[in-house]
Parts: sequence; structure tokens; C-alpha cells
Amino acid sequence: MKSPVSQVLKILHDRYAALRDGKVADYIPELSHANPDHFGICIATRDGHLYEVGDTRQKFTIQSISKALSYGLALEDRGEEHVLSRVGVEPSGDAFNAISLKAGSGAPFNPMINAGAIATCGQILASGGQSRIERITAYLSRCAGGQLDIDQEIYRSESETGHRNRAIGWMLRNFGIIDEDPHDILETYFQQCSLRVTCADLAVMGATLANQGVNPITGERAIAHEYVDNVLAVMASSGMYDWSGEWIYRVGLPAKSGVGGGILAVLPGQLGIGVFSPPLDEQGNSVRGIRVCMDLARELSLHMFNPSAVPQPALRRSYNAAQVNSRRRLPASTFHALRRYGDRIRVMELQGPLLFSTFEPVIRELVKQAAYCQHIILNFRYVFSVDAVSLRMLHEVWQQLAGAGVRLVCCHTGRLGKLIAASGIPDDVLFFSEDAALESCENAVLAKVLPDHVQQPPPVLLAGCTLFANCDPAELQLLNERMEVKTYKPGETIIQTGSRADELFVLTAGSVEVRLNLGNNRYQRLDVFSAGMSFGELAFLDASPRSADVVAIADVECRVIQRPLFEDIGKLLPGLKAKILNEIALQLCDRLRQANIEISALRN
Repeated sequence: MKSPVSQVLKILHDRYAALRDGKVADYIPELSHANPDHFGICIATRDGHLYEVGDTRQKFTIQSISKALSYGLALEDRGEEHVLSRVGVEPSGDAFNAISLKAGSGAPFNPMINAGAIATCGQILASGGQSRIERITAYLSRCAGGQLDIDQEIYRSESETGHRNRAIGWMLRNFGIIDEDPHDILETYFQQCSLRVTCADLAVMGATLANQGVNPITGERAIAHEYVDNVLAVMASSGMYDWSGEWIYRVGLPAKSGVGGGILAVLPGQLGIGVFSPPLDEQGNSVRGIRVCMDLARELSLHMFNPSAVPQPALRRSYNAAQVNSRRRLPASTFHALRRYGDRIRVMELQGPLLFSTFEPVIRELVKQAAYCQHIILNFRYVFSVDAVSLRMLHEVWQQLAGAGVRLVCCHTGRLGKLIAASGIPDDVLFFSEDAALESCENAVLAKVLPDHVQQPPPVLLAGCTLFANCDPAELQLLNERMEVKTYKPGETIIQTGSRADELFVLTAGSVEVRLNLGNNRYQRLDVFSAGMSFGELAFLDASPRSADVVAIADVECRVIQRPLFEDIGKLLPGLKAKILNEIALQLCDRLRQANIEISALRN
């Protein structure tokens, strides 16, 4: 089953694959050989998941995208104060190859233009037996999560035609911005730009920046934590050359482009984006890349200045129906079947605002669970907002799951219910509570695994009641003669909170619901008992006041053990009383065991 996120990328790829605007870079002769039809899009999440479409594994040279990352290495080597004394952080408004230096100091305006990138190269140290380019290569490789190498043909072409950059290098030397003959620094810069990457590499580099400098796939720290913000800041202000202002206005993501056709963009704290397409616009940015990023930002609400764009994960908790059941007591055989097959039902509790970056991991988990589950319940109790992107994806994944034979239902939708229904989710899969949703899904699973399962068990004799499972015929005869018969209509209260507990009830027909009174005609369902089960035992045994209401939800017949009868049984037939008490203890053990399983599941 394909994720709706992958579908979004495919639609974008189809939308722009036929676009023929722009021109492949040719000022470096070797770059002119790039195939203009190559086109890839990749998103890497902060936890290392990749969505990709198109030519995402096609190698190309990183070019100016390297400037942003090597700036981070320079900061690590020299410190912020030293680097700022040599390279500014102000947008220049000039083309990437402009000879743009501050009057007086001769410092480049920022590290994203060629002058600033060459100056930055000069701040990187050869150390530990490694040259500058070896350290830069290792640094960028850690960011990408794989070993990068230099395209020697591109490097030679850059070096042979880089006269303007050489002029910039000597000007920087003249102003003391670099402290040595610029030859080695320039060759390092040409090699740095000639490192080969893929579109997927760019996305992972972006996710590494989004993840505070730790590569989300390898788990290795690639960029010092304290300098990630500095790198993202200069990307945001200057990464797209003299189109940076409009980029941050329209797209709203720190980004860096390269004349090889790549764009790397970052949604801090959440994800990285890589796009590859060689044809460039007049500013030197990939035409298709610009269009894709603009559409992604708009359609997935990725703009970093979106006030709801917070990185809190939307998936609060997840468990199955073998761990947490609906609030009803089931016959032993049915309960054991549900324990065995309950993993066919998955409950996923959501929280916070649902927008693309928080809902995407949920979509991924839904796609994953489709291989194991027949029913999935999304609990919206702790969700306070849902944006249009998440609603659209929710509807798409609901359709895909339905096509795969998986039923997706929603509960606790509250005021969000109208928005969810308006997105195309039908009313019959929207439930008021998780308990009601669980019961519906349990019934569907039980109907498949237990062909004789009925939701309302038929009436039983005393011999069919669990409490008397070990009684012999004589004991059953005595109980049948001495136990009072009581009947109730649906809606009648059998036990009221706070009342005296002088009766133990055994259901022989119908069903009852145990309710916790919340006031204002509201209540919470705690349990449901059906024919063959007993209720009211705990308060009966310790003579404490009743702690909840018990209400008939069908025509009910009960057999009742009054306290005087129970005392007589203890005197005349102590073996029978021991059997009843033993069965109550066993039932309490089962309930405690299940409660422990639920507590463990709900703690995760």
C-alpha cells in the first residue's frame, strides 16, 4: 500500500516533468553535459524515513549547496567570532558569482556567494593528518550518511575555467580575509563543489540539519549542535542568491541551491527536502526545484513561520485490543478469543495540532499497520486542530485502507467531527467514544473467528452461570430454590451509587451496564455484564457502599443472593460458600491481570 505522502510527490513529479523552462549551466563546460530530463524529489523525515520519486539516486555535483555545510565546519574549527570577522551574514542582493565585498574591510557579505564561500574555505583547517578537502568530504559524507567522492572531470573543468573565482581569491588575500596564498584554498573550493551527491543525499543532509546536526539514518553527529542554527540562518537569508527574499516569503524554508540542479531545503525540527533538476533560471536556481518547493510548502503547509508548525509528534500512544478491551465483560471463551485475535484491532491516540509534519508519521504507521490489522481506530481526544492537508491525507489513507480491506474508524472527534465528515469520511465510522469504537471492531473480529458468536448471549440456567461453575446438582437445586428472581426493563436502575450492598446479582438473561455518574446527566461506561455473569460482588463481600450505578440495557432477569441467604450457606454448606468465594477470587484475578496489561499498554 502506497503512502499518501508518496502520492503527493508523484503528483508533483507528474505536474512538472514536462516543464522545459530554464537552461542547463554551461559556464563550467562539463556541467553542460547534464541531462535536462533528470528530475527527482525526496523528503527525509527527522526519524530517517525517505519518500522519493523520480531520479533520486542519480549522481550530480553538489556545487554551491556545499557552501552551507562547509560554513558549519569553519565555525567548528575557528569559532563564531573569528569567522564573523572574515565573512558577514548579510544578504548581498547580488548574483552568486559577484565580486561582492564590504567597503573598507573587504569581507564578503555572506558565506553563500562565491566570495564568502572561498573565504569560508580559508577558515577550515587541515588537521589530524587530513587536508582541507579530505575534512570537508568527510564532513559532508557524515551529513549525507554515506561516503561522497569528487567528480574529477567536473573538478578539472571548474579549475580550468575558474578565473573569476581566482580573482576573488586574490582580492580576499589582499584584504587579509585569507592568510595565505589562495591557490590551495581555491582548489579546495573547486573540489568541494565537485563532490557527487544524489537527490536523496540532499534530503538526508536537510534532515540532519532538521535533527540538530545528528544524521537521522546513521545516528552519528555530523554538525556541532551549537552551530546548526547559524547554518540555517544564513541559508534562510542568503541561500537562494538574489532570489532569497522572495524564496523565504513564498516557501518559508531555509534552503540552498546549486548550479548542478540541486536544491536542499529544511523545515527545522521536522524534515529535509532534496530536489534535483538541471535546468536553471536566471538566478542559477533549478526551475523545477523552485516550483516543487513552492507547491510543497503551500500544499503541505510547511512554511516555517506557520504559527502551528510545531514539531510535537501527533502519535501519542498505540496499542491493540488484546491489550485494551472495550468496557464490557465477555464470556470466558469469547474473552480468550479476543486476547488471541485482538491484535487485528489497533488503537492510535493522536494529540496536538495535526498538520503535515506531525501527521506524516501517523500516515506512515497507518500504512505499516495495514499489513497486520483489520481495524484501526484513531482517537482524536487530545487533538485540538486539524489543517486541510491532514484532512485530505486522512481521507486518502481511509480510501486506501478500505481498498486493502482495512476498516479505519475515528472516535472522540468532538467539534472536529464536522471537518472530518466534510473531508469525505462517512458518519458510520465516527464514534462518540473509544469504547464504542472498540466494541464495534471487536464484534466484527469475533464474528469472523467465532462463527457462533452472538452479541447478546441467550438466557441461561444457574448451571450456566460462571459463579456456580463447580457446583454439584444438589447445590444448584438448593440455590435455585432459595435465590430470589428479579426482573428489570431497559433503563431501570438495578444498583444505585451509595446504596447498601446487601445483594449479589447473577444475570440469567439480558445485559446490564455499570456507569460512573459524572453529573449533569452524563456518565462513563465502566463495564457491561451479560447472561451467565455476576455483579456487585466486591461491595457485597466487604459491606461497603455501592461505588457505581448498574442499569439494565435490555430486558433483564437476575437471580439474587441476599445477605441472610449467604450467611445460611456459610453455616449449613460451607463447601458451597467456599466454591462461590473461590470463583469470585478467580474472576477478580482475571480482572486484575487484564488491568495490569491495560496499564502497561497505556503507559507506553
